[in-house]
Amino acid sequence: MSLDQIIRAVQAKLGLTIDGKPGPQTWDAIHKAILGSPPPPLSTTLPQGAVDPRSEACIATLHDRVKPYARALVTRAAAAGIVIKIISALRTFDAQNALYAQGRSKPGSKVTNAPGGYSNHNFGLAFDIGVFDGTKYIPESPRYKAVAAIGLDLGLEWGGSWKTIKDEPHYQLRPSWAASMSESVMLAELRRRKSTVRDFFA
Repeated sequence: MSLDQIIRAVQAKLGLTIDGKPGPQTWDAIHKAILGSPPPPLSTTLPQGAVDPRSEACIATLHDRVKPYARALVTRAAAAGIVIKIISALRTFDAQNALYAQGRSKPGSKVTNAPGGYSNHNFGLAFDIGVFDGTKYIPESPRYKAVAAIGLDLGLEWGGSWKTIKDEPHYQLRPSWAASMSESVMLAELRRRKSTVRDFFA
């Protein structure tokens, strides 16, 4: 079942408008269906303390504005009974190009539609999570959708909402100046700012 079908089914069960566009009630219901309880209430402040060492190593590479959001997602997922870690954050253009080549000029399945300079990872604005059972990484689980409810409430964009390659572990923070821009226009401006050493959130 696709995410759109899940959202529509939840909306139908709740008697909400069935449009496939989830609001807070829909995400709360999805969280409850997966974990058996509603998500904990969210604080208006973002946590400042460090999380686990693996996550912190990735968080250290993020833009300063994005770091507290990454920590908040880890902390609030834990409060909801889900263990996640940040497993990928900033990537160089070369590293992004290597991923883009996978499934094209190199063996493997396609994992991204973005070459170097065309991913929020290249500017420290995006990170990927992994769900864990103890020390065991779980690459696929309904818990990724439950975490999405928390991430969206924090104001992060979620890769599971994408139309083409859906990326449930992916989160990114959009600068306020890009609120009404398409992804391609925003990325063009991010590349320009990088080339002129201008802050991405200024």
